[in-house]
Amino acid sequence: MSATMFAAIRHASRTGSFALRAAPRAASAARAFRPTPFVRTLITKKYTEDHEAVVYDDQTQIGTVTITDYAQSSLGDVVYVELPSTGTEISKGDQIGAVESVKAASDIFAPVSGTVKEINEALNEQPGLLNKSPEEKGWLCKIKVSDPSELDTLLTEEQYKEHCESDH
Repeated sequence: MSATMFAAIRHASRTGSFALRAAPRAASAARAFRPTPFVRTLITKKYTEDHEAVVYDDQTQIGTVTITDYAQSSLGDVVYVELPSTGTEISKGDQIGAVESVKAASDIFAPVSGTVKEINEALNEQPGLLNKSPEEKGWLCKIKVSDPSELDTLLTEEQYKEHCESDH
């Protein structure tokens, strides 16, 4: 090999345009498999006979309170929503707000006991969200549930459907 060719190869390997590198090492089996921790989150949805629902997350112990689709369709066009104040301590069955529509006004009752952590401020400007999306965008408040066993006294989805069919 001539000296100029050797110099050219050495220069190319230094600049990176013709880099000579060793083959990458295979990762060890222990490093290749890193199990991620398993976190179980149970989301439970329960209903009251007064047509409120609560979606409970057992990890955060937060229950999101809504009215049901059945309730919003019975009310008609919602024009005003009264919500509880953040930080309010409530007991299951307490009146926590009201919904007014073109047909009627209805009180909202707490499905569980706890502390109001958040309210849906969007309902102040857009009460019609209760009609468009009562169980998603039209949620009422989020409660830090103090006694999760109270959920056991509420209706399952099947029981709620039977209640609506038999009662109305």
